[in-house]
Amino acid sequence: MYSVLINAVLSSSPDYGLLFESLCWPSDSWPGTERVEALTAFIEGLGPLMADSNTTLSQAKKASVKEQIESVIWTQCLPLLSTISAEAGEGMRCRESTAAACRLVSVCVPLCDEAVPGRVALSVLPSLRLSEEEAPGPGRLGVEVASEVMAALIPSLSADEQLTLTTLSSALSCIKTLPDALVSKITVRLLLTLLNCCSGASSGGSLGLILDDLCSWHSADRTPGATERALLCLTALSDHLLKPHSLSSSSSSSSSCEPRLSVQFWRLVQDGLTHRDSVSRKRALYLLKKCVALSEEEGVDCPLCPSGEDEILFRWASSRSKLLREFWEDYALVMETLEENQVHVVRPVLNRIDTLIQTTVNDSQASGQSLFHPSWLLCVYQRMFHSENKSLMREGVCHLLELQVLQQPDFALAFSQFIVGPFMDVLSETSLFQRSLEEKVGDCPELGAKLQVFVATFFSSLPPEHRGRILLHMIQQLCSKHWCAVPLLFLSQALSRLPPSPLLGLDGLTAVREVLRCTMVTHQVLLRGAAQCFLLNSALSLTDVSAVTLDDVFSFLMDFRSDESLCRGTQIWNQTCAWLLENEGSLKPRILDGDCTDATTKKETVRSYVQSEIHAYLRVPASTGHTERLPDLREADKLARAILLCVDMERNQLGAEISNTLESLLSPLLDTLSRVSTNIYLPLRKSDKSLQLVLRLFQLGGTPSCQHAGKEQVDSVMVAMKELFYKLVDPIQEFILRRLFGELQELFDVERAELYLCVLRQLAVMYSSAPQHHNKIQQTYFPKLIKYSLKVLQEPNQQIHSVANQVARAVAMASLATVCGLVEQEVIDMRSETISVLKSLNDYFYNPVASSSQNLSSLENFNKRLQRPQTGDGSSDVGVQGPLLQDWGRIAANFMRDQWICLSFLIKAVGIPESVEIVSETLKVALSCSVEALALLPSDLVLPVLTFMETVLPQLLLSEEALCVEAVTLSWELVQDLSTNAHDFWLALKGFVSMAFHHKLLELTDTQAPTLVATLKQISTELMELSQSKSGVFGVLLQHCCQTWLPTDQGSGDTACTVFSSVFSHINILTEACVYGPVFRRDQRLIQDVQTYVEQLGEECSANVAVTSDDRDDQLPRTCVLAFLSRLDSSNLQHERLIEEIVMDLLKKDNDISKSKVRYYSNSLQHRVKNRVWQILLLLLPKLREEFVATFVNRVFEAGFCSNQASVKYLIEWMMILILVHYPQHMDSFWACFNMDHEKTKTSSCTFLSVLVHFNVIIPNLTDEAVQLRKALDIILQWCFNHNFSVRLYALLALKRVWSLAEARAKEGADGLGGLSTVIKACLNQAEAMQSTGNANKNWMRIQEHFFFGAFHPIRDYSAETIFYTFPSLSELADDEWIPPWKFEKLSYFSVSPSFPLRNTAPDLSQLQPGDWIQQDKGEQNKEDRWAEVQKKITPWRLGIQEQEPELQLVPQQRAARLGRLHGALLVVASLIDKPTNLGGLCRTCEIFGASALVLDSLRHVSDKHFQSLSVSSELWLPLLEVKPMELTDFLQLKKSEGYCIVGVEQTANSQSLKDYKFPEKSLLLLGNEREGIPANLLQMLDVCVEIPQQGVIRSLNVHVSAALLIWEYTRQHLTSGSTKSTQNTAEEETSSTAPWAATIHEDAPYS
Repeated sequence: MYSVLINAVLSSSPDYGLLFESLCWPSDSWPGTERVEALTAFIEGLGPLMADSNTTLSQAKKASVKEQIESVIWTQCLPLLSTISAEAGEGMRCRESTAAACRLVSVCVPLCDEAVPGRVALSVLPSLRLSEEEAPGPGRLGVEVASEVMAALIPSLSADEQLTLTTLSSALSCIKTLPDALVSKITVRLLLTLLNCCSGASSGGSLGLILDDLCSWHSADRTPGATERALLCLTALSDHLLKPHSLSSSSSSSSSCEPRLSVQFWRLVQDGLTHRDSVSRKRALYLLKKCVALSEEEGVDCPLCPSGEDEILFRWASSRSKLLREFWEDYALVMETLEENQVHVVRPVLNRIDTLIQTTVNDSQASGQSLFHPSWLLCVYQRMFHSENKSLMREGVCHLLELQVLQQPDFALAFSQFIVGPFMDVLSETSLFQRSLEEKVGDCPELGAKLQVFVATFFSSLPPEHRGRILLHMIQQLCSKHWCAVPLLFLSQALSRLPPSPLLGLDGLTAVREVLRCTMVTHQVLLRGAAQCFLLNSALSLTDVSAVTLDDVFSFLMDFRSDESLCRGTQIWNQTCAWLLENEGSLKPRILDGDCTDATTKKETVRSYVQSEIHAYLRVPASTGHTERLPDLREADKLARAILLCVDMERNQLGAEISNTLESLLSPLLDTLSRVSTNIYLPLRKSDKSLQLVLRLFQLGGTPSCQHAGKEQVDSVMVAMKELFYKLVDPIQEFILRRLFGELQELFDVERAELYLCVLRQLAVMYSSAPQHHNKIQQTYFPKLIKYSLKVLQEPNQQIHSVANQVARAVAMASLATVCGLVEQEVIDMRSETISVLKSLNDYFYNPVASSSQNLSSLENFNKRLQRPQTGDGSSDVGVQGPLLQDWGRIAANFMRDQWICLSFLIKAVGIPESVEIVSETLKVALSCSVEALALLPSDLVLPVLTFMETVLPQLLLSEEALCVEAVTLSWELVQDLSTNAHDFWLALKGFVSMAFHHKLLELTDTQAPTLVATLKQISTELMELSQSKSGVFGVLLQHCCQTWLPTDQGSGDTACTVFSSVFSHINILTEACVYGPVFRRDQRLIQDVQTYVEQLGEECSANVAVTSDDRDDQLPRTCVLAFLSRLDSSNLQHERLIEEIVMDLLKKDNDISKSKVRYYSNSLQHRVKNRVWQILLLLLPKLREEFVATFVNRVFEAGFCSNQASVKYLIEWMMILILVHYPQHMDSFWACFNMDHEKTKTSSCTFLSVLVHFNVIIPNLTDEAVQLRKALDIILQWCFNHNFSVRLYALLALKRVWSLAEARAKEGADGLGGLSTVIKACLNQAEAMQSTGNANKNWMRIQEHFFFGAFHPIRDYSAETIFYTFPSLSELADDEWIPPWKFEKLSYFSVSPSFPLRNTAPDLSQLQPGDWIQQDKGEQNKEDRWAEVQKKITPWRLGIQEQEPELQLVPQQRAARLGRLHGALLVVASLIDKPTNLGGLCRTCEIFGASALVLDSLRHVSDKHFQSLSVSSELWLPLLEVKPMELTDFLQLKKSEGYCIVGVEQTANSQSLKDYKFPEKSLLLLGNEREGIPANLLQMLDVCVEIPQQGVIRSLNVHVSAALLIWEYTRQHLTSGSTKSTQNTAEEETSSTAPWAATIHEDAPYS
């Protein structure tokens, strides 16, 4: 139409200038799109006239027109485009105006001079170089607009090679610097257009330039961003890059742009296959598949002549085309399937990975030259390792661990970098080591076991020359990132299983030390210790002894802690001794300073090394006269360990008396110590170092007490060492006392005093069995030390606090605390002179300076504080001691802590001095001081204060309640603050529990101290809550309370009764303990499982011996309370009352769970609690009075009607049986249960029928056996005809068992049973016949063999083992609910009686496996509820069917137009979808929501029956278009030029959420293929990617469902905007336009 109109205008109006003037617009305005299109059409019409030489236009006229056309470019187009750029909008107006203006430029440029396109291009190109943050200035274009202008100019620039290269360079620069959203537009509009317009030769050159630039960029910057952008560009250009041409052609243009020959290209593809972004992975796979398809099509070998310079990642051999095609098809299938992220989808194709691997192996073996590079297989594994699904990640790891191909040296070496890189990274994921369902607690996790085999296989397969290097890299990888305890433990264990070989040198030992120092510092103690043991074991077996010296070895051993792993007497210690003995002469000799001998021939023994080290250690420079810092303790630690290893090694070698050997070895040390108190010229540093060495020798020399439990062994080494030091006790103690008596006056001396006191403490403990030395210490040394220290503390404070004065006070208090601690540990006899002197210390603290006043000054020596020393007095070494002065706060805190150590001892041992007149007031002030101390001291130093409070609090409960509450509350807050400090938390918690839950506090009632009692109850609740996340907390409280209420050494008397009576105020602690058992998070449970595994290793893992661990088992509270309940005596009235209250509380808990609306799943917390409730009730049943049982028996029967899991059901049934056995008078109540009408739980009768299966146990105690048998048979027969299969099965089993009891009586005709005999036998015979085939027979056999109806005997099997271990295991309860008998045996106070044995006497039950007959107690669904909600169809118009008949005569497009359906602007493109069902449903959705048209790849789909079954005639009312998939690129570009926004449903890094995206009115929705989605080569055509927010695990939606969601969201947005606009219309218009929708929303119709 435009052309006809323009020709008419041009022929009728020859005044072109006037037409130009009328169609142009002011340069500063923004014309409408129609005006721009009109000017475009006008100039386009001038084209033939300008080109025609026969036209009437003169040359002058043509020149004038040409000038005006050029003016349009400069004065109309470019200013308009600049105005559009300044708007920087994404609206439809901007897109339409840009497209129209660029169309105008493309029409004008060919009509201008040849130089004009270049000038325009040069003016536009700078706009492409704008940075991301830079906004276009006046006259400058935005990047997006500039790219559109350049795309319009490129056809006119193709002849100018220089300008083409400049454009190409600018485009490539944009790709690297612009925002992600613009990269695809630059690629499509510039690069693609440029290549389309270039001739063959220039096109090849441009392609080569693009390929080289992108690959070089990626090679230099292998970041995810560079990979993503490079792949986008290459995919967009793939039709040009990968078009058929013979590789054998020698043209340089074809070879330079051939990506298949580029190693960098294939590395880019491999990086893309493992990229985090799914779209990048899709693009990489698309390029790979296209290369494969092209290679197969050409049938030419690739590469033609392989060179040895670069590795070849992709090969193609025409002679093996079929094999290659199958390999790459399998490879693509695996990579595509891995996108699903679901194990059940991926697992079936994992065998394809095995096929790929086997193909690679076979190919390599057959040809000697691999067609498939191993790096492609690594991409598969890396993709699995990057999966969001941990199960899929684990599947990939397990698959790699079982890879048989790694047994071949070539493949093992090819995989080595991957193993020490990505594989090690994924192996650090803790969740991979979760225990599988088949494994028991304490088993090695499946992955841990596989890892051991894999590591051994992998290293043995490596070429020997590479093993050491790869092992070193693997160990170094452990330092490069933070490894959690569990993965590091199992990897260390795997390394320890490697066969001995010399692989590690000094750098290897250094790497292991870095792991110990950095990676493991935050790990759990036991797991850290176990990992240390495994790493040391690895080092011993893998160290190249010729490459390390003895000094290297002992320096390496320093980082293995004695309290966690390398402890003397353990297995790893003995292994180290044996290793030293074996390799003593093979180690690399040391080259010492001044050693000129031939180092290679000089061998060094361990003994000679130790002797030389002792001499070197004690060789110190002469004293400078200044106080020096204490020597580094690590030197003493290294030497002490070397000495002990040397001595143990020689003892094992000689097997003889060691005392002479030890004396000769330690002679330099003994000589120094003998002169330490008499030689005034002995350097202080030498004395200190000798004492440090003595201290570490005794600390490291002791063997763990737990190691030889039950078999006392004499340690000959330590006995000999003590004998050596007996002679040196006096000089050492005299030296220490001399130093403590006033010589320590500098800041450095504070830590020196700590050393002296530690040595003094060690000597006192060591010689407690030697009377001659021990008495001297008690009678002479300690009294002197106490008197001197008191004298220092009693000196008046100086005006200026000197360093010497404050240090002396700190040392004095530390000395007193040491003595008090030794007395408390009973190292010092309470009757000694030391005790009498300590009473003067007590007088010092309670000094009655102001006893007349009632204020805190009466205890002014409590909380004495050290004053920060003044350093302005010119004291020596202040500059040197500056760092210590900065740590003065810690010294001051230790000073106050030492005061409370003394006070807590004195208040218990001595009490308040007799000189104090008002004891109660003094105690009050003392407690106030302790509260103040809690606020002053750091949390980790408060334990002595808590110990002091434990003694004082009970004496002030009634008189000072508020102060007691403050003390308890503040203490609890401090303990909570320590919960992340494992070192101090447990000691502080035990101290707090002993104080706050002292028996005097527990005895309080609400009337005596209501606030304090409420506070204690609140704290006990918070303790239980804390225990949910910190296992072991509740156990500390419960053990203390149980021991308080019922001591193991309990005596009879009023005091014991009073203490026990307090349990009734805190009975909730016991009831919570009965059902306690936190359901841990998976990571917490994993840690506990692995700790159990380590403990199961026993002494094989030395950490179990070295680590002193408290019992923090999460089952401890239950075992503890069970032991408590087992000791209760039902003859004791208080005990009887407690038992009955606990029973009622537990029954209430069970009832509350049964009535709650919480879903009750197997092994859920509700299930576990109910199970624990009935276990306790079974335990307590023998202790209950007959009268009390009568009060709750009906509640037990009611519990049988509830919906219960199998394990709970068995316990309730067992409870009923025992009640009926011991109290047969309740039989009538039991029979009544069969008459109750419980509609919702009809199968609950199975519970009561199960009881009748064990009627043989009940009937001996019944008085009227015949009547009860007849009653049982009558009831059972009724249930044999129930409609429910499970009920009939239970009834038949009960009938069989009960009839076996009654059959003898029936034969005799007694009791009227003879008449029933025929009926029952017929019934049983019929039942047996009916159960003889199929599933019925299988179920009949299973229920008879089930443990509850077969091996189980309710009376014989009544034991703790059956209730708490056997029943849970046979009922398929989670294994963390099983309590094995040995846990009860660990508790010495667990009471075992004939009525309640611990272990089961009969072995029948313990030999069974869990049965699979578990009756499901589910009621029938209410039939009415099934129809409560139905789907109702919405009819979107109210046209009668008769009105629609004429429309059916029209073609679909005409019908749709007649119905007014073309007003919608949403275009849905489904050309990539090939399933008719999806297309039919999509057609229906588009028609319902008013899409403008649906685009299909073929209109033949419309006649498909599957299409029609889903479309339900919607194709009759919706315009359908046909666009083939290969035509989509041009179709989308056309729609873009028409102003459409191309929208795709895809997850990308820049995709927008559907809930946030606003659809433009002219939107085109591009839908992807069902399997592959949107092809990679079309992704760059999208203007925006929209993703649908998801909550579930499944990754993708059906394509029709996804499209329907977007179509509805588009309709909702524009329907809402349409409704908003309609409010401006009249009410009548509003009603007529919206009424059909509103009215038909509620219209009912069958859903089809």
